[in-house]
Amino acid sequence: MADAQLPPGWTLQQIRDVSGDQEAVALDPNRAVKWVAGAGAPERLRPEIILGFHSLCLVKPVHDDDWYMGSLYDDGSIDCWSAYDDLYEALRGL
Repeated sequence: MADAQLPPGWTLQQIRDVSGDQEAVALDPNRAVKWVAGAGAPERLRPEIILGFHSLCLVKPVHDDDWYMGSLYDDGSIDCWSAYDDLYEALRGL
């Protein structure tokens, strides 16, 4: 199982400060993640980094510089419905 990771150059405290969520955590990326905002069938994303904020999360897929915002479900799966090209903006958008 893969270890939870933080984005390069970021500490967990910086993520908490920018997002305003002092309970933010890095989550294990070994889980089902789908992009559901497009037309047609949901697209599976392969997460490299996942940051959890209670029932919301930010996902950075492998080989993709964008950050995807989504809902974190009780079973650990994630449905993403918004994308940001910058982590700082994504954190502010939570």
